Amino acid sequence: MLVSPRSFLRRLFDAAIAAADPLEVVPPHLPAPPRGRTLVVGAGKASAKMAAAVERHWPGPLEGLVVTRYGHAVPCRRIEIVEAAHPVPDAAGLEAARRMLDLVGGLGEEDLVIALISGGGSALLTLPAAGLTLADKQAINRALLRSGATILEMNCVRKHLSAIKGGRLAAAAYPARMQALLISDVPGDDPAVIASGPTVADPTTFAEALAILEKYGIHEPEAVIRHLREAREETPKPGDPRLSRTENVIVARPQQSLEAAAECANEEGIAPLLLGDAIEGEAREVGRVMAGIAWSVLRHGHPLPAPCVLLSGGETTVTVRGRGRGGRNVEFLLSLAIALEGADRVWAVAGDTDGVDGAEEVAGAVITPDTLARAAAAGIDARAMLADNDAHGFFETLGDRLVTGPTLTNVNDFRAILVPPAG
Repeated sequence: MLVSPRSFLRRLFDAAIAAADPLEVVPPHLPAPPRGRTLVVGAGKASAKMAAAVERHWPGPLEGLVVTRYGHAVPCRRIEIVEAAHPVPDAAGLEAARRMLDLVGGLGEEDLVIALISGGGSALLTLPAAGLTLADKQAINRALLRSGATILEMNCVRKHLSAIKGGRLAAAAYPARMQALLISDVPGDDPAVIASGPTVADPTTFAEALAILEKYGIHEPEAVIRHLREAREETPKPGDPRLSRTENVIVARPQQSLEAAAECANEEGIAPLLLGDAIEGEAREVGRVMAGIAWSVLRHGHPLPAPCVLLSGGETTVTVRGRGRGGRNVEFLLSLAIALEGADRVWAVAGDTDGVDGAEEVAGAVITPDTLARAAAAGIDARAMLADNDAHGFFETLGDRLVTGPTLTNVNDFRAILVPPAG
């Protein structure tokens, strides 16, 4: 038996985050300085630390503007850091996006734009399309967040309500050269999906965005529905000449972080099994599936014998039907704990690698072999709290929350299920 399964799981989580540290992953991908100006722009929860990495390693003149989430700023001398709201956008993000478009406009062929893009950038870099307001964007974001829509669906809608996403930032910078450095937080690592792809050609359409809102029964605001139906100006598509001088490079991705955690497990004599970096679906359903795999390890020694740790990543969703605070990682864990009732030695951790699970300033939580027993002793009905989408309240009461503060990176969710040896 491990001396401390809890500390072991925390070491895996920390290793996953360290593998996506902007100070380490950004510098190897910096381009050569141009003959003209160098301008840095960006958006996302990791963008400020990415900007600091550029400043430390850039040999020449530099200026720029990036926008990050409140509390995620990193001091920079030459690049201005603006903080704004996430996941529901605010006026600070809108003003930053407007200024960013102004900064890249009017550049020449010998100028270079370094774009620093990471998860969260979609909400942070908000600039409503003509005829829409910030209130319209806020209303749609709230509705989508509660609907159970996938990140791909949400970003398709966001692109078609924006004056800067879906390749529009790169188009505005033309004919300057653009090097976009991206930290992926999306299943499949598609650059067009990360932060709604402000530097990437967009293959989706107004019609698809409208169909997504209809799928989830979202019929307001009226101005948004009208805008999507009118479909006046499509996003830049693949082959658009305005994007011909833009290169998009992913500098960190979820798979790298899972592999770093696996290496950490191996070093401690625990066999890792990587189950995938792009797992999606309702968080509670994924919890039940993962519990089934853990039970197979316990009963049959398959797909591998204990001691082992099951590692996975991706982005699940929560369709909020109760009065709780949501949070996909904690909802996954509460569902997992219920499905593992009777398992006498399984531990697990799940957390968002940016340190924020849903709208809570909590990364996630830990479950132990006695999670349900401790809850029952405290008078807590685990199943009722899951039905009410109140997993944050559940783990807060038990004292099993995973709190990291802002990690200043974002490679999506990290999950580890530990089955120690018997005895």
